[in-house]
Amino acid sequence: QVQLVESGGGLVQTGGSLRLSCAGSGRTFSSYGMGWFRRTPGKEREFVAAIKWSGGSTNYADSVKGRFTISRDNTKNTIYLQMNSLKPEDTALYYCASDRRAMRLGLPSGLAADYEYWGQGTQVTVSS
Repeated sequence: QVQLVESGGGLVQTGGSLRLSCAGSGRTFSSYGMGWFRRTPGKEREFVAAIKWSGGSTNYADSVKGRFTISRDNTKNTIYLQMNSLKPEDTALYYCASDRRAMRLGLPSGLAADYEYWGQGTQVTVSS
């Protein structure tokens, strides 16, 4: 059974930083790309960042480029999302997800439909 567990969310002021973690189990973690998505009430789930199974390439939403950094440690079956210069519009429930295709070629996907397993989410709230 594949499980993804996010942690690291919280309340932070505008301009602050947080680091989210997502620990995976139940599959060969290092063979699958991973992504971060977020959702706010009344809005569609939004792509944030993704990282290739090898860690060799990343993909970011325009809204977070230059502020957020995704990384992974395959020895710990964990991915991270370092979030800097946070803005109130970054407030959301953040989910990590695992790709449905092993060793996907090309850029890591930004499409939710390409991800098979999802965590329960961790809340990030940025106060103005």
